[in-house]
Amino acid sequence: MMSDVTQDMNGTVCLVTGANSGIGLVTARELSARGAEVLMICRSAEKGEAAVSEIEAQTGHRPTLYLADLSDLSQIKRVADEVKASHERIDVLVNNAGGHFPKYIESAQGYELTLALNHLNYFLLTHHLLPLLEAAPAGRVVSVASRAHEKGSLDLDDLNFRRRRTFGIPLIGPFVVYGTSKLLNILFTVELARRLKAQGSKVTANCLHPGVVKTGFGRDYGGIFNLATRVFGLISITAEEGAQTSLYLATSPEVEGLSGGYYDKCKQIEAKPDAVNPEHANRLWTLSEELCAGFM
Repeated sequence: MMSDVTQDMNGTVCLVTGANSGIGLVTARELSARGAEVLMICRSAEKGEAAVSEIEAQTGHRPTLYLADLSDLSQIKRVADEVKASHERIDVLVNNAGGHFPKYIESAQGYELTLALNHLNYFLLTHHLLPLLEAAPAGRVVSVASRAHEKGSLDLDDLNFRRRRTFGIPLIGPFVVYGTSKLLNILFTVELARRLKAQGSKVTANCLHPGVVKTGFGRDYGGIFNLATRVFGLISITAEEGAQTSLYLATSPEVEGLSGGYYDKCKQIEAKPDAVNPEHANRLWTLSEELCAGFM
């Protein structure tokens, strides 16, 4: 299903992470085309500047580029401070940046890299930008999750996968780790929506499955990881198609005031029970605060 996502966004401020390629680039471009002031957070200056120029050439509007490695908690705090110093409000935050890694790698703070980039990034950046979202008439947090969450393996006592991602337990591989991170995205959305509602906030939080999108994930890693990525590529959709639900949740009046939902093809669907368990969601929030201590 392709919903009407041509809502006029003139006068709004929208921030998109991971906006230099794939569905992040399409999301940023389409928001700009609808009149939004677009802020982009990218890791690479070269790729980020190229994306800015591409969007400007296609829409006539030049986004503002911020640089940060969003797997590094210190850089998340720094870039959030930069955004807060230059803007009084954000109408839409699209948490899109993420990654898929073939082996155990640690972030700057010593956390498993998938956890750091795919979950703690969403959690900490949203925390820091929430005052700007509250300053908007009806701020929206849109987080890219995935149906891969259905293959996730939730263990809140082993978020870093140190115990489960060893040669002794080979079944916990990169695809399960990635799926688990996407499960955490949904739990984060559920708890964020609950807390916002309890505070009487007008800010909403929803997440989505973009579809199996043809991206550069995994192409540089070789071996079976590369082969699996290429097989998925045969059944994948374009970035333009994959960005539709992100754009729908960011712009459509149909979801105004709705919060805590998980969407696919611009329709709300059910996630697996582990992903919407309120006890899990609350505990994950507490654990995330502990992991981000010193950067909150």
